[in-house]
Amino acid sequence: MIDSKNKFYSIFFRNIIYLVLSIIVSFCISIKKSYALPHEWVGVPKSEFGEQLWDRQSIKRNEDGSVRVLSKFIPKTKSEITKDILYTMDINCFEKSFKDVDVSIDEVNSNFNNFADWQDPNGDELILGVIGQVCRVEN
Repeated sequence: MIDSKNKFYSIFFRNIIYLVLSIIVSFCISIKKSYALPHEWVGVPKSEFGEQLWDRQSIKRNEDGSVRVLSKFIPKTKSEITKDILYTMDINCFEKSFKDVDVSIDEVNSNFNNFADWQDPNGDELILGVIGQVCRVEN
């Protein structure tokens, strides 16, 4: 009788632990989804290489006065090698320069590099379009 009682309690508590763990996991998954902010993509004029979009919801002023924004490049021709690329860009509106502080193919796996160098757009229509539009909105 004692062995069957112990076995019952063992199975009961094991099932309770599984239930609690499942609730915790499902709760954590729903929290992660709720933190995802919607994007408000704004396009700049397309070029021969593709199109560039920036997210109006992601604009943030940095301590140094530059502006941080999420941007997405969509190549004209897509393959397994050329996918949409997400850039987190810092933009210096006064110098019309930029630096890519993060480059990734999805929003989950990001690797920020706050030590990236400022760059001149060198006539790149897509980057100049992002800089121009973001700086007009932010100023």
